[in-house]
Amino acid sequence: MTEEMGHTMFERRRMDETVEVVSALSVVVPAEQARPVERETVALQASSAEAWDRVRRRLRAELGEDVFSSWFARVELGNIVDGVAYLTVPTRFLKSWLEAHYAERLRVNCMAELPGLNGIMLSVRPVSRELMQQPAEIVPLRGRQPAPAPAAEPKPVQAGAAPAEAGERDLVDACGTSLDRRMNFQAFIVGKSNQLAFAAAERIAAAPAGSSPYNPLYIHAGVGLGKTHLLQAIAQEARSQGKRVAYFTADRFMYGFVAALKSQTALAFKEKLRGIDLLVVDDVQFIQGKSIQQEFGHTINALIDAGKQIVVAGDRLANDLEALDERIRSRLGGGLVVEVGDLDEALRAKILGNRLETLQAAHPNFQVHPDVIAYVARVVATNGRDLDGAANRLLAHATLSGQPVSLETAEAAIRDLVRTREPRRVKIEDIQKLVATRYNVSRADILSERRTAAVVKPRQIAMYLAKALTPRSLPEIGRRFGGRDHTTVLHAVRKIEKAIAEDRSLHDEVDLLKRMLQE
Repeated sequence: MTEEMGHTMFERRRMDETVEVVSALSVVVPAEQARPVERETVALQASSAEAWDRVRRRLRAELGEDVFSSWFARVELGNIVDGVAYLTVPTRFLKSWLEAHYAERLRVNCMAELPGLNGIMLSVRPVSRELMQQPAEIVPLRGRQPAPAPAAEPKPVQAGAAPAEAGERDLVDACGTSLDRRMNFQAFIVGKSNQLAFAAAERIAAAPAGSSPYNPLYIHAGVGLGKTHLLQAIAQEARSQGKRVAYFTADRFMYGFVAALKSQTALAFKEKLRGIDLLVVDDVQFIQGKSIQQEFGHTINALIDAGKQIVVAGDRLANDLEALDERIRSRLGGGLVVEVGDLDEALRAKILGNRLETLQAAHPNFQVHPDVIAYVARVVATNGRDLDGAANRLLAHATLSGQPVSLETAEAAIRDLVRTREPRRVKIEDIQKLVATRYNVSRADILSERRTAAVVKPRQIAMYLAKALTPRSLPEIGRRFGGRDHTTVLHAVRKIEKAIAEDRSLHDEVDLLKRMLQE
């Protein structure tokens, strides 16, 4: 796929009727049709620029001059296409930081000032300003799916590795996707939360071509917990053994499929995929579009039937990926499903220590006492990327001040990474909707007088969750459940408490509902 093709994919306004492309994919009207609306476009751009100035003023007022200057001063508005504002920043680090810490605040302020906006997407600005209209990598901040990009850069390694030049760092798989040499098994830090996923990944990578010990392997984890590192390690190890490997991010797969259709090389694209030994797909939750999902499903089926290995990663259980075709979810859930859990304190300390050792190799005078490492690992309890950020801040404070890193300087350096997470305020309406969906009944059924077993159990579970997760009183909960008496609510709560104490499967089900409501 050439750069010219990528440019065409992002700018084209009209697509062939046979291609169903994700809604986030931007297109442009041919020049001869665009001339009558040129003045309108200029006026719209001017209006958007004024609105963006207002967004910046709002952020400065809300966050203060210091925070704004550090994180928002270099954010620019690129384009607004199909109700999506494409914001750009100069570095991947800044993009990752904004996504992790200020995504919601940025989205809310943009939607308040930019009329008709449905969402925002963030990308790293290309070196050439002429490529501003074509984001190098687009990642959704909230509520939207990512637009296919012409190239997908590897994500940061979980535990950090020595910097390397691009030529030393990148490998290329069978389909032309870059692999980061630093994301190998040797650099992956193993702990209790990821040891099963690591063992499965090593077993699959070492298996002979044509042998598929766990097929498919589905790894799910939150942001920054190392699933991309594991997938790249699998791809690299398999490639080193001579296997034919194809590694895709979801947006890269979508782009490749649509580009092949447009260039009338779809058959060659399909044949190339079916001729590999190992298919690795990251962020499967972003694969959208009926035609694309169908082709993805056909590819999985063809490879599994041929004894080829499939490895897929997502941000949640396959059955919870509601936007994904049910047949694909069933296929992914039918193999080995492994979760990479949250990093415990011991694992965070190992990851941070590894990252600091790498920095110390490049900066011999930079030393961090073990007590400081233990403190940072204890208070930065989110993910590996925040630990990377903490290590970089400690280095910056040490080199800029010329002072050794103490507990006091460490506390000041990572203050913005230590976030006291308040539990999400759960609404009774949210509980009713989630329980209704989970048990295949309607919210109206839960609020009704129906007493069938299919309705009574979800109603009682919803009442129990309302009592456990909200500050509402029993009479208030009863009123919100169709005007019931508080004794009805109390009976439901006691019955579910007794049931989950005796039934492990129900206990796990209710616990899952709690976590879904609080996330």
